[in-house]
Amino acid sequence: MQGFVDGRRADVGPDERFEVAAADGYPICGAVWLGAGDGPVVVIHAATAVRARYYARFAAWLAGRGATVLTFDYRGIGESRSRHPRALAAGWIDWGALDAEAVLAYASDRWPGRMLTAVGHSIGGFAVGLAPSSARLERIVTVGAQFAYWRDYVPERRLGMYLKWHLFMPAVTRLCGYFPGERFGWLEDVPAGVVRDWTRMGPRFETSVRSGLSAADLGARHGATRARLLAIGLSDDPFGTEAATGRLLGYYRNAARTHLRIAPGDIGAAEIGHFAFFHTRFAETLWPLAAEWLLAGRLAEGAPGRVVA
Repeated sequence: MQGFVDGRRADVGPDERFEVAAADGYPICGAVWLGAGDGPVVVIHAATAVRARYYARFAAWLAGRGATVLTFDYRGIGESRSRHPRALAAGWIDWGALDAEAVLAYASDRWPGRMLTAVGHSIGGFAVGLAPSSARLERIVTVGAQFAYWRDYVPERRLGMYLKWHLFMPAVTRLCGYFPGERFGWLEDVPAGVVRDWTRMGPRFETSVRSGLSAADLGARHGATRARLLAIGLSDDPFGTEAATGRLLGYYRNAARTHLRIAPGDIGAAEIGHFAFFHTRFAETLWPLAAEWLLAGRLAEGAPGRVVA
C-alpha cells in the first residue's frame, strides 16, 4: 500500500492491478487504490474513449479519505484492449451489462462487508445502471451523465456537435471499421459498435441501441438501482445539459435522486466543461462534493450550485 501524509496519498499510483473475465469471457483490466480502514468501495466508470488512468489522481484522493477505489477500462480501450477495435464487436450495452457488471461483481465479492458505491462520468453514469450488480450499490455519484441524444446537446453548439459526432465520426468508422480516435486527437480509438450506438441514439436508448437484450429488459435495468444518487451537472458542459441528465435520471426511477447543477462562477472558475471535474485544480472545490456523498451519503454543507427540482 502506498504511504499516507496527513490523510492524503503520497503517490497517485495504484496499489494493485486486476483482471476479471466478463460473462462472455472477455478480459477486463483495472486498478485498485486501497484506502485505510473500512470505508466504502468505489468503482469508477469512465467516459467514452477515456482511459481509466485519467481518473487516477481522483482515485488516489478518495483513497486518502478511506475509500477503496477501483478503475477499469471498457473492452477495446486502454488496458482492456486485448483485440484491435476493428476486430471487436462491442457497443455501449456491452460496456455496461458485461464490463461494468464484471467489475462491480468482483468488488462486491472481494469486499463483501463493505458498502459498494460508484462514480460514473458521462456514459459511465449510463453504463453502471445496465449492470445487474448495480442493484447492490448504496450510493452513486455521476458527472455529466447522459447517453448522447443529440437534441439534448447545448443549443448554441448543437449543429457543430451533430456534424462532428453524428456524421463525421460514423463516416470515418465505415471506412476504417472502427473510429481511429487517437489519430484525430479525439481520445482513444473506439469500436464500431460504440460509434453505432452513439450516432443512432434517440430519446429512448432501449429502442435505439442494438443488443441481444430486449427493449423491455434494457429499459428496466436502471430501475433495479435503489441507491442514493447524486447527479452533478456543469452548466458549461455541452453534452451533460440539464435536459440530458434529466433524461437519464428518469430511468433511475427507484433511486433517491439529487440533481445538482453547478456553474463555473459558483466556484470562481472560468470553465469546467465535460471533462475537467476530475482535474486536480478542482480537488478543493468539486471533489469534496463526491466524497461527502460517497462517504457520508449527503450533499456537502454549502454545496455550490442549485438543486434541480
